[in-house]
Amino acid sequence: MRQLVIAERVCLTGHILAKAFGLIGILLVIPNAEMILNLGEAGGVGQKAIQLSMADGGVVDIILGTIAVSIYAYRILGWRTWLGFMLPAVSISVGSELLGTSTGFPFGYYSYLSGLGYKIAGLVPFTIPLSWFYVGLSSYLIARAGLRVAQNPSLLRQLSAVALGALLFTCWDFALEPAMSQTSLPFWYWENPGAFFGTPYQNYAGWFGTSALFMTVAGLLWRNTPVKLERSQLSIPLVVYLSNFVFAAGLSLAAGFALPVSLGFALGVVPAIALWWSSKDTSANVPVAPTSTEISVASIKVAVK
Repeated sequence: MRQLVIAERVCLTGHILAKAFGLIGILLVIPNAEMILNLGEAGGVGQKAIQLSMADGGVVDIILGTIAVSIYAYRILGWRTWLGFMLPAVSISVGSELLGTSTGFPFGYYSYLSGLGYKIAGLVPFTIPLSWFYVGLSSYLIARAGLRVAQNPSLLRQLSAVALGALLFTCWDFALEPAMSQTSLPFWYWENPGAFFGTPYQNYAGWFGTSALFMTVAGLLWRNTPVKLERSQLSIPLVVYLSNFVFAAGLSLAAGFALPVSLGFALGVVPAIALWWSSKDTSANVPVAPTSTEISVASIKVAVK
């Protein structure tokens, strides 16, 4: 188990560092790429660094995030519960993305560019459903723990956890969408740019509906498995959610998209932190079993007898 914890933390640290590296590269290196490429031998090194970052940076980032969250889920939830979320999340999201890039439903008409790895059926990068999985699981666990679903698994609470988890997940896209599609270095583009800073409103409905669907399926698969997480066990999901939001927000804010980021922060980051804080944490208040002389004496008498 210790080895798993070490691997989880190494991958999580790599995931965050890859995001920081990508943020610095896109904001500072890419705008000055021409100057870097004209530095002779040093320019050759700079060119290789730029190419490496552009070709593999996003892929490595997402793979590390997937491994970190998978180890966490296996270690804390168990392999059945982990796969009970991962398989629906990946299969439903890739199906939704393939449908979206082919027909325009449920997100609108869009296409992926290069930079996110091999494309499934030539349409959807394989890294996209992986990111749906690890940010989706983080959002759902935060919502479930904050609403105390395991302590009171009523239908209303379970539906509320799905709706709230899907909202947290969708709020990530408020910050992500402008950064990925409207900046000078896009990863996808809209054939018919929408009214909300170039993004169709339909896109956010598609995000909410797709994530709510696989969270609902996961909730049904988890119905006989109580997922009881305390605040101390939610650190990884919260860090994953916040680090992914900060990366997207940094790119969008640098491009002048303050309103979508503010909306995502108000409806996503603030509730996520509040839910994490309100989740039960009894680790610091473990009751000490009372000692009783009378019980001890009784035990001795029974033993002697």
